[in-house]
Amino acid sequence: MANRPAPFTQADVTRAIKGALAAGVQVREVIATAEGVRIILTGNDNARKGDDWDDIRNAAP
Repeated sequence: MANRPAPFTQADVTRAIKGALAAGVQVREVIATAEGVRIILTGNDNARKGDDWDDIRNAAP
């Protein structure tokens, strides 16, 4: 049986986790399969904050 390259490396996993943490979200779980690496994130209210214009646009007339 021939040796094939790994579908993902430890560097791929580390890069994905560091990217999620840099975006301000918490990592709950990492799933690494032959198709690639998936990261399950926890809900975080700080990940997407609106601005003042969102409040103005969504205000009732």
